Amino acid sequence: MTHQTLLTGNVLLCTNDPFVDAEGVRIAADHGVLIEDARIVATGAADTLRDQSPHVQEYAYGNRLIIPGFVDSHAHYPQTAMIASWGKRLIDWLNTYTFPEEAKFGDCGYAGEVAGRYLDLVLANGTTTVASYTTIHAGSVDAFFEAAAARNMRVVAGKTCMDRNAPDDLRDSAQSAYDDSKALIGKWHGRGRAHYAITPRFSPTSTPDQLAALGALWAENPDCLMQTHLSEQHDEIAWVSELFPGARDYLDTYEAHGLLGPRGVYGHAIHLTPREIARVSEVGAALVHCPTSNTFIGSGLMDVAGLAARRIALGLATDTGGGSSFSMLRTMAAAYEIAQLRGTALHARHLLWLATAGSARALHLEDKIGQIAPGLEADICVLDLASTPAIAQRTDRAQNIWEAVFATIMMGDDRAVHDVWIAGRRCGF
Repeated sequence: MTHQTLLTGNVLLCTNDPFVDAEGVRIAADHGVLIEDARIVATGAADTLRDQSPHVQEYAYGNRLIIPGFVDSHAHYPQTAMIASWGKRLIDWLNTYTFPEEAKFGDCGYAGEVAGRYLDLVLANGTTTVASYTTIHAGSVDAFFEAAAARNMRVVAGKTCMDRNAPDDLRDSAQSAYDDSKALIGKWHGRGRAHYAITPRFSPTSTPDQLAALGALWAENPDCLMQTHLSEQHDEIAWVSELFPGARDYLDTYEAHGLLGPRGVYGHAIHLTPREIARVSEVGAALVHCPTSNTFIGSGLMDVAGLAARRIALGLATDTGGGSSFSMLRTMAAAYEIAQLRGTALHARHLLWLATAGSARALHLEDKIGQIAPGLEADICVLDLASTPAIAQRTDRAQNIWEAVFATIMMGDDRAVHDVWIAGRRCGF
């Protein structure tokens, strides 16, 4: 027996990339979203949908904004407990904070506790899908997928592989990285709402043999994603050049080992060469902007507008725990500020696109999530555009709905998240 629910209010509709078509993202007032079981079956004027389904249960959200659930396209759930750790550059930060914390994930109980805590935190912030790194421990992958399945979340994750330049208890090998990842793909990829991403952490922590082994695994499983890091900091890039003296650039360390392709997702991508930009565009790979992390660790300012002009698929991400917030609202605010420093004023429609449909496209999930449209899964976030006194007084003076939305993007946090729906079911916090 089917169950229908009607959500009414202001609805964010995404029909095209706003970097290409400014009208591709709009807000429809007095609109409705009709859900049947786990999927959206219709959108349209609220009165029309009420007339068509007179006995359906309605959630009337009034002036609130109904949007797709946020999609966080690059995070590290094992870094939950060490978020906002003070004062280090990338390599020192990994050695001082990240690696000691990740070593704890050999304990499956600890991994499960953190995975559940992390997913509850992101859900409270309106994020319904996340792509996460784990640790070298297969149990850390199981813990994440099990916690996501318990919450019926659509997620992406993979075992983080490292066989050099890491502590002894956080190194695997080329063979074990291949074997463990292959087994985890068989166990989790396509099971329920789980997707596997082959995950070398980044070139400095993988030998050429390990990169080649993971490249071979990707060739054997081309429907998997591959996620890694690219060109985050200048000293990192210099280190990559020393470790791979024959490579043309950072991206070439992946390409030479079969780790560049249309289902590749590369985090940060701040300091790219013209050749790297051209190759990413040519193969149709995706880049992920991590603005709170890039400012917190002092990495640099990603050229979002320039990359979007090349029609490169772009996602947006918290990069927990290099990023200093679990909130995609705070992440959008940081993206706006970084763009301003680069001379571009991103509109609220660009920011919402990056945090929803854009990130879904980067993860090749646009046929399932990221938009409010018939046929897609009903993963939905409802934003209160007057969630605090400071935001409310600004919203009262807004000349249009976009001004009100922008105030929530710039000043909002988890208090702005009024409701979250996962696969057609309302979450209780």
